[in-house]
Amino acid sequence: MLIACAIHSFGFAVFHMFFWKMFRWDTELKKVNVPTRAIIQILNLRLIYIAFGVGLLCLLYPEELVSSPLGRAFMLGMSLFWVGRLIEQFIFLRYNNPLLHVLSALFAAGAVLFALPLV
Repeated sequence: MLIACAIHSFGFAVFHMFFWKMFRWDTELKKVNVPTRAIIQILNLRLIYIAFGVGLLCLLYPEELVSSPLGRAFMLGMSLFWVGRLIEQFIFLRYNNPLLHVLSALFAAGAVLFALPLV
């Protein structure tokens, strides 16, 4: 199960690496002020870092993540992260788009994947 969590995390890290090109940030972010442009890019870079880190933790410390109180708290926190991301999808991206539905399913999958080792 933790290998699936790692793959999920690595997948989102790679997905975020393509945001500059996918969303044409080289031109689109010029339309917002400098602090907003910087914050968006910095947050995206930090998400990439965190997602890779979570993936590595799942691969390198599987026993600790499922058996220690700290590891279990981390797994619960990651599950809640994905629940929150799923909820935010419906608040901030109110579009009927097949890609957004796929992303919603992947967010829900993350919530389930990280919660399953806890049961």
